[in-house]
Amino acid sequence: MTTSPQATSPRATPTAASAPHHLGIVLFSLAMGGFAIGTTEFASMSLLPFFAADLKIDEPTAGYAISAYALGVVLGAPLIAVLGARFARRTQLLALMAVFALGNGLTALAPGFGWMIAARFLSGLPHGAYFGIAALVAASLVPNDRRSQAVGRLMLGLTSATIVGVPLANLVGQAVGWRASFGLVSVLALLTILLCALFAPRDQAGRSDPLRELGALRSGRVWITLAISAIGFGGMFAVYTYLATTLIEVTKVSPAVIPFFLAVFGIGATLGNLFVPRFADRALMPTAGIILLFSAGALLVFPLAAHNPWLLAADVFAIGAGVSLGAILQTRLMDVAGDAQALAAALNHSAFNTANALGPFLGGVAIREGFGWTSTGPVGAALALAGFLIWIVAWRDARSDRADNTSGSDAGSPQNPPTRPAPPLAPHGRSHSDRPKEPVA
Repeated sequence: MTTSPQATSPRATPTAASAPHHLGIVLFSLAMGGFAIGTTEFASMSLLPFFAADLKIDEPTAGYAISAYALGVVLGAPLIAVLGARFARRTQLLALMAVFALGNGLTALAPGFGWMIAARFLSGLPHGAYFGIAALVAASLVPNDRRSQAVGRLMLGLTSATIVGVPLANLVGQAVGWRASFGLVSVLALLTILLCALFAPRDQAGRSDPLRELGALRSGRVWITLAISAIGFGGMFAVYTYLATTLIEVTKVSPAVIPFFLAVFGIGATLGNLFVPRFADRALMPTAGIILLFSAGALLVFPLAAHNPWLLAADVFAIGAGVSLGAILQTRLMDVAGDAQALAAALNHSAFNTANALGPFLGGVAIREGFGWTSTGPVGAALALAGFLIWIVAWRDARSDRADNTSGSDAGSPQNPPTRPAPPLAPHGRSHSDRPKEPVA
């Protein structure tokens, strides 16, 4: 998604009304949306045993509600990114959060499982587009060599939800009922609307052609990066979806202890997003490969650790740290997407939620075939390793691209875009000397 010339040109003079607030306040406002989204996405997995019992369905069937949400993300992210190409990003953020609030409110009121499936699908539609647009806004406010850190700080909203929001939603679900948990998410979404209305930087309406956004789909590098996310992340979801049941059936802990393990996962994810992007800003693709191998190892250990609560807590922490792969791949997509920044950023969350559908599905198949609740670990490890094999292809391509750019043999070639494109949205209120000296896409 490109912005208007006035929004991107270094010669533009921002008005007082459009000057951005402090970077930390802006990122906090954007991250609050991630907190709401992370709460509903992960809490629905931790609440699965409870709404399955209430709606009188078995747990693998209840998992379809997780897949319905993921399907909404997969379909909604690219569709909204393309249709919203001509709208200001701030306007899109507000509208997306309004739809998200509505979907979760309807989930809380769903009279049956069919209605719940429809409400979860609606809730998922804004997910990917929100994160995609918010990531572009966050990256536009910092120099190019700090983009991964900015996106990582944005994603702290999602990961901190797994520390605070998900355990809280689980406690509310056990004490009051699972419907109250989704009502809580609607309140968080409304709070995000207020914060973004007050603090999100004002930008002019985009002048991008939706067909230009669709140009991202012609890039093989975009598809390879998305494939890493869609496959490699599936392992984490395979385990996390059935973690609550595994704790009850295998580890033999009380349901009251489940929020502790959910918080441990969230701490791992949050620390991963705090520290791993610092390495990614120096060596983007190597860091992604290391994280995939690390995740595969942690998932492979899961069946061995599941019988001891302390070992399991350590392993769940390690699995959570692998969530940092999301910020890394988001930055990679900014490098290879050319003019179609908004679509590519949104597609990353489509891929992430393809993993959210694939992992629970394959984990459920293994459980139904009689391999036990801990079989989700080896299933997850296989998915992480498959993602690593795809990463090898992307890594070799990235090395080849650097060699070509160094030699200058492919200068100006549309098949070899520059590895560090201009920020997609020039922030208002920054001095000219602060802006990266990069050509504007």
